[in-house]
Amino acid sequence: MAGVLLKNVQKAYGDVQVLRDINLEVRDGEFMVFVGPSGCGKSTLLRTIAGLEDITGGELSIGGRVVNDVPPAERGIAMVFQSYALYPHMNLYQNMAFGLELAKVPKAEIDTAVQQAAKILHIEHLLQRKPKDLSGGQRQRVAIGRAIVRKPEVFLFDEPLSNLDAALRSSMRVEFAKLHQDLKTTMIYVTHDQVEAMTLADRIVVLSVGRIEQIGSPLALYEHPKNLFVAGFIGSPKMNFAKGRAEQASADSLTLVLSGGERVQALVDASGVRPGDELTLGLRPEHLALAAPGDTADNRLPAEVAFVETLGSSTVAYARVNGIDEPLTCQLDGRLRPRRGEAVSLVLPPACAYVFNAQGEALRRLAPGQVELQAA
Repeated sequence: MAGVLLKNVQKAYGDVQVLRDINLEVRDGEFMVFVGPSGCGKSTLLRTIAGLEDITGGELSIGGRVVNDVPPAERGIAMVFQSYALYPHMNLYQNMAFGLELAKVPKAEIDTAVQQAAKILHIEHLLQRKPKDLSGGQRQRVAIGRAIVRKPEVFLFDEPLSNLDAALRSSMRVEFAKLHQDLKTTMIYVTHDQVEAMTLADRIVVLSVGRIEQIGSPLALYEHPKNLFVAGFIGSPKMNFAKGRAEQASADSLTLVLSGGERVQALVDASGVRPGDELTLGLRPEHLALAAPGDTADNRLPAEVAFVETLGSSTVAYARVNGIDEPLTCQLDGRLRPRRGEAVSLVLPPACAYVFNAQGEALRRLAPGQVELQAA
């Protein structure tokens, strides 16, 4: 096993800067996931670690060894791509053994390595089949097995589940978690799917336009997003945002007035906020509830239901609130069935409110029982 260390790593194509001052430590044996929207640089960052892209600045180390000028084959890494890239004329055994044969590894060692990898991936009964006879999930396991037999110090995965259907993606996530538990090897995984990131990662790196926005455990990023970008990216359904202004501010609470005139209280450290400052309120869909008749709880927002999605275990309602441009997404108990056009009151507990200043930076939340924000 080996850790990966990046110091001020940059990547440019001519005048176009793709990666900007990336400083990151992937710990030995860690499962780290890179997430971000398309074009944010996550796959390029992975390819620079693999050596498939040359960095144009900074220093990259694997296992304590600087590898800026080391060829990919000598970096001690193995990479699994979105495309399985299996040889169609070879059976699974031959596909998995091919790289070792090129390296002149003795046949007995090759057989042992292939059989062990096949057992880990539960494909030992498929070794004589060819890729055309396999499902997408089985093909992906072969591609992973081809990486396992090399016994790399670091595994790199570039959106390996993107070509699979939703049900298979879910089952393969479990397999990846088991694989990491069994091999205890450093793994770096790129995805645009935050569900994969939240369920697999020890830590997540959130990227935007070639920069790292935040690094932390899945729960730390969910509960303590650093800024508007991270808050809007982590969480499903995504966080709602509403513009407002500060009315009263202190070190342990904040009252802000939304554009439509509603007042909302938040348990945040607003010691640096002045009355009249422009702010953005963040409301997670799962924290919004429908007020019961006669409920006098704080943070009630009069709304009208615009659309409802009935999903069985949950109901997702989209409600219009005066002064807020976009309907608020509310994730409710599946037994609730608000009707389109119905007038409702939404309730947001003050401890669940997120607030961001005019620069998009989050104010520190003070809700009890929250996981502490982990340092990168």
